[in-house]
Amino acid sequence: MKVEYKLFVILAAFFAPVGLVYGIATGWKEPVGPAGLFLSAGLGAMIAFYLWATARRLPERPEDNPGGEIAEQEGEYGFFSPHSWWPLPLAGAAALCFAGLAVGWWLFIIGAALGVVALVGWTFEYFKGPFAA
Repeated sequence: MKVEYKLFVILAAFFAPVGLVYGIATGWKEPVGPAGLFLSAGLGAMIAFYLWATARRLPERPEDNPGGEIAEQEGEYGFFSPHSWWPLPLAGAAALCFAGLAVGWWLFIIGAALGVVALVGWTFEYFKGPFAA
């Protein structure tokens, strides 16, 4: 987790002076910008502290070892179907849902219904047909 907490330390160290410069540049007349930047710096610092404190309690991970091998990373990442066509209709249904937010609720409802069908099809594709287990 060394890389992760260093990243958030850098973000906190970036947002704090940028908030100060922004406040000085606007004459502190616009309160939302500096406040948002200072809050971003604080959030980055809190996440960095949490990751640092967690990294102290855990043993070194293979990602933290510069001489580590890929095979040292344990665990299975999961099974991903190489032949599935279901993500395509699911993405189309998601596109209809997002377009429905701009066009009208009727299009969102159609996209949601198609999304449910596509999600059920993707979930149960190994229960029927040529790839049934």
